[in-house]
Amino acid sequence: MHYNIRGENIEVTPAIREYVEKKVGKLERYFDTTPIADVNVKLQILGNSESSIEVTIPMPKLLLRGEETNADMYAAIDIVVEKLERQIRKHKTKVNRKFRQEGSLKYMFKNELESLSDGSEEEDSDDLDVVRTKRFNLKPMDAEEAILQMDMLGHSFFVFSDAESGSTNVVYRRKDGKYGLIESEA
Repeated sequence: MHYNIRGENIEVTPAIREYVEKKVGKLERYFDTTPIADVNVKLQILGNSESSIEVTIPMPKLLLRGEETNADMYAAIDIVVEKLERQIRKHKTKVNRKFRQEGSLKYMFKNELESLSDGSEEEDSDDLDVVRTKRFNLKPMDAEEAILQMDMLGHSFFVFSDAESGSTNVVYRRKDGKYGLIESEA
């Protein structure tokens, strides 16, 4: 894995860099082979003297992402790595249950567990001004796969291309904790 560690309002010292690489490197044990991926780490000191870390690991057919804020930078690093480990364990188990037939997806995890389809989400602000735009390819999947990907990313909605109809659909988390599906009409 290739590490891209940057800091905002903080100097990324060799000690912090080494600690991040050591802790995030622990995630390699969940994969059959060392993933060829960029690890994007953003360290930040917030106005109230709290430390924030954001880790994004885009891989083929899988996106790992975690954020944490803590008074201590090293504690924040530990917690975000634990979150990423929980994401991997939780979702590889769900995916393994769903996709038992061989050849449906590429095997990525140890113990022949399979990966999720890739995708990301668009983010909007509460204002009417668009402050961020994301572009991504819609991968064909069913609603259950899209829900798994949405949960893994920690977002409240997910845009995807329906594998059967090819239409663009959206899954979302409802206030009651259940899920909704918005289907487009031709």
